[in-house]
Amino acid sequence: MNETDDDLRQAIALFRYGVIADLVHLPVGTKGTGAMMRARAERSYAIPGSNRTRVAAETMRGWITDYRRGGFDALYPKPRTDRGKPRRLPPEVAERLIALKTENPGWSVRIVIEAAHGEGIDHPLAPSTVHRLLAREGLFDRIPPNDGADRRRFAFREAGELWMSDVMHGPRVRHGRTRRRTYLIAFIDDATRVVPFAAFAMAENVPAFLPVFRNALIRRGLPQRLYVDNGAAYRSRHLALVCARLGVALIHARAFQPAGKGKIERFFRTVRAAWLGRVPAADRDNLETLNRSLWAWIEGEYHQTPHRGLEGRTPLEQWALASAGVRYPDATLDLDDLFLFEARRRVYKDRTVSLNGRVYEVDAALVGHKVTLRYDPDAPPSRPLDVVHDGKPAGKATPLDAYANTAVRRTYPAKEIQADEPPPEPPPSPLAMRKFKDRKGDS
Repeated sequence: MNETDDDLRQAIALFRYGVIADLVHLPVGTKGTGAMMRARAERSYAIPGSNRTRVAAETMRGWITDYRRGGFDALYPKPRTDRGKPRRLPPEVAERLIALKTENPGWSVRIVIEAAHGEGIDHPLAPSTVHRLLAREGLFDRIPPNDGADRRRFAFREAGELWMSDVMHGPRVRHGRTRRRTYLIAFIDDATRVVPFAAFAMAENVPAFLPVFRNALIRRGLPQRLYVDNGAAYRSRHLALVCARLGVALIHARAFQPAGKGKIERFFRTVRAAWLGRVPAADRDNLETLNRSLWAWIEGEYHQTPHRGLEGRTPLEQWALASAGVRYPDATLDLDDLFLFEARRRVYKDRTVSLNGRVYEVDAALVGHKVTLRYDPDAPPSRPLDVVHDGKPAGKATPLDAYANTAVRRTYPAKEIQADEPPPEPPPSPLAMRKFKDRKGDS
């Protein structure tokens, strides 16, 4: 399935943010930032819309500058300014660029372009085009680093520097006439072991994960980094967009490397040993009572218990010592709007769109266009959906009422008459029609 231009631009912006996410919040001039970018330049990436696998340190530095100036939206690729112009480099220009890079291996793409212009080459030289040319010639090849595993225990000092999240299979609860498996979705702060929020859900997908994440943000602020595994809920584009809009670096654990999530796994073992086995049968009967019992235990017992990894302090005591720098959502930020799901749909000729088996009506001016529907999957079916077209609000999508439409008067565009076309003759009157028939009968 081919991505549209908007989807590809969004995927590119998300990729760029993922590369620089934990660098953009460091103070300008922080020691070691250059070394971190050079280390990342050694890695291979799956870059959306490109066959390249490397990102230069200079490119990362430009992305960081763009983000600090304009936020996440500044990471979207800009439309090409060379539409309608030849993009293939003439052979003589390509040969000179290769020669410049060969003679000066340490030059960046930008310096190579400046040197070529300084020699009188006036052909348009896009950095991406020149980079592809030089990469094909092997002029960026480096010796691959030693990838021997060097695992070390780590711990952050300040609250909010890193949150971990994972899912634990829970008990079965009554759901309608049957009993269904539950899933405990939890977050833990690495520096303090405080649980910002945790709740059981009936699934481990994105619609189940995001409400828990939203409650965690409201209670304990915005983390700088969110460390998750590679499950479908954590790999969704929607979660990546939410984190990017909030300025949270979304980090995925390496496959088959559970040691990196040791603290959240330890919390789950404590849940099973210290709480789940003691939950009365009445509290396990439905999801609401199960979550109420869980949160009472977290706030009343887990957060109040001294922790060996915190030098004998409780999680709440450690939070009080280390939470001075925690960022909280801005008062003007609409979290409800931020967490809305999005779906792309084309508007049918009858001005309708379909979503999750339901049909909605939109403005007639959108017929034939692709629009973005923004919705809350937990909202009642009668609630209208937000419609966005070309990045701008385009009204609401309301549930279709086919019966009510039977009484709606339709409007049709008037037929245009060309300047050299005579106006249509008016239809004959009923009296003229009767006289015509009488003469036809006499003959």
